[in-house]
Order: sequence, then structure tokens, then C-alpha cells
Amino acid sequence: MTPFYDELYALFRNLHQDIEQALAGLPPEALDWTPGPEMNSINALVVHLTGAEKFLSSDVVMGQPSGRDRAAEFQVAGLQPDELIARLRQSEAVLRAAFEQLSLEDLEKERTDPRDGRTVRPAWALLHALDHTGMHTGQIQLTSQLWKQRHLDRPYSVR
Repeated sequence: MTPFYDELYALFRNLHQDIEQALAGLPPEALDWTPGPEMNSINALVVHLTGAEKFLSSDVVMGQPSGRDRAAEFQVAGLQPDELIARLRQSEAVLRAAFEQLSLEDLEKERTDPRDGRTVRPAWALLHALDHTGMHTGQIQLTSQLWKQRHLDRPYSVR
């Protein structure tokens, strides 16, 4: 892997570790809890962000169908923390496999997004995946903090 892809992989891995820290100490019922209407559970957010990572790296960048069912990602319930961590590891394996095959020149080649047929570049797809994962990592952290505050009467602290 080139240094660029090593660094990009490390950024994804760091976000995944932040998610693991947010999961630490949460009981299973916390993973399906939502802070309010029209909001997602931690289970749904982890399944969705790993689905998006796989889709953008496999389907868009590598042209290899992942079989993603985006709508189902938001319906998931009942997963345990170890199952969510396994999903993060599986997504990391997919990202690593893609990054090991890519050159820096590949970032500028045009790809077709299978969702809508528009032309995108791998650079956009990979940066979008990272941005998307970062956004949902923050939501997972906040949801975890809110659950702990409301259900464990533990005030949270900002790090």
C-alpha cells in the first residue's frame, strides 16, 4: 500500500476505534435505543456506515458489487456489541483490500456510481466515505452519551 492509502486506512481505523470506545459498557438495549423520533439507533448507524464504506470502496471505486441493501441498514435491531465490532473489522478488510490494489493515479480515473449512473472519481468516493463515517461516528458518540446520561444517571464529560 502506498503511504497515502496507509494514512487513509489509519483514519478509517481511528474512527472505528472511536466507535468501539462509544460502545464500551453499553448494554444491548442501548444499541437499539434512539434519542428521539426520526433518529437512528447505534445498531442502525454502525450497519449503515459500514454498508456505505463497503459500497463506496467496492461498488464505486473497484467496480465489485457488494450486495448492499441500504434501506435494510436502518431496520436492523438486536445486534450485540461484538457483532458491531465484527462489522467494523469486515469493513476494514474491504477497505484494506481496495487500498492495496489502488495507485495514486487511480484516484483521478472516472467511475460510474451504480446508484444513479453519474460519473465520479475514486478520490471523491473515498473522501466521501471518510466524511460520512466521521459524521456518523459523532452521532454514535452522542447517542451513547445521551443513553448513559438518561439511563445510568451518569453525566458525560467532553474530552
